[in-house]
Amino acid sequence: MPTVASDARLSAHVDRIEQEHPPVPLDSVDYTVHRPELLAERYGHVLDYLARVELEVDRNVLELTAMLPDASAVDRRFYSEVWQPQEIHHGLILDKLQTVIGRPPAVTDTTTVSPKIRILGALAHLSPVHDVVRMLYYLTGMSTERSAVLAYNRLHDGVAQLGETAVAQTVIAPIRRQEPGHYAFYRLSATALDAQLSPWQRWLIARLRRISFAPVGANNDLQRADFGAVLVALGVEDDLDHFVTEISRVENDLLWAQRRGLPVPTYVMDAMREAIELHRAG
Repeated sequence: MPTVASDARLSAHVDRIEQEHPPVPLDSVDYTVHRPELLAERYGHVLDYLARVELEVDRNVLELTAMLPDASAVDRRFYSEVWQPQEIHHGLILDKLQTVIGRPPAVTDTTTVSPKIRILGALAHLSPVHDVVRMLYYLTGMSTERSAVLAYNRLHDGVAQLGETAVAQTVIAPIRRQEPGHYAFYRLSATALDAQLSPWQRWLIARLRRISFAPVGANNDLQRADFGAVLVALGVEDDLDHFVTEISRVENDLLWAQRRGLPVPTYVMDAMREAIELHRAG
C-alpha cells in the first residue's frame, strides 16, 4: 500500500495537473492549413495514429477498472478525472485536423476489454498481485507518455517547417504541453511503489514486462506496422537508440539496474525494430 507521504505527494501532483492543465478547449484551435495535401502526405498517417490512441483512452479506462479492482483513490482520480478528459480532447482535436486536410476520421475501439485483462484483474484481487499489476500500469504509462512527448516534439517541428504555424501553435503545442505531467505521475507512482515491493514481485514484474511490452496503441501486427510508419515519418528510425533510451530510462533503472552495461531493455528496442520492419514489409 502507498505510504501517507507518497500518497499526499501524488495527490498534490494530480491537483496541480488538473488546475494548471485543464483539457484543451476545442474552440481554441485554429485549423487554418495552407497546404492540406502536403500536410496529409507528410504527417497524415501520424495524425491518424495519434488521434486513435488518444481517443481510445475510453477503452483504457475500462481496462484499468478491470485490471485494478482495488485502485487507490489517487490512481482512480488521475485516470478518470484528469488524464481521460485531457486525452479525449487531444484525440478530438487531432481527428478534426485530419478531416480538415481531407483524411477520414480515425477508426477506434473504445469498448473492447480483452480476456487477458479480465483474467489479470481477477488475479489482482490478491493484494501482492495487485501491486504487480499496478507497477505494470505505471511502467506502461511512463513509456507511453514519454513516447508521446518525443513524437509531439518532432511533429511540432515538422509541421512548423512546412509553414503550418496555426497547426503547430494551436494544435500540437497545447497537446504536448500536457503530456509531461502524465509522465511525472507515473514516474512518481512507480518510484514510490518500487520501494515497497518484495524480491519475488520485482522478479515477476520484470518477466511479465519482458513478454508483454508493446508500443503504444500497437496490439496486433497491423497496428505495429502502423506504429513503425509513424517512427519513420517522424525520423525516429534514424535516432532509434536515443528514442528507446528516453522512453525506457526509468524502467531500466527500476527493473534492470543490477545488469550493468545494459543501456536499454532489449525487449523495447526489439519491439521498435520489429514495428519498422513490419512497416517496411507492408
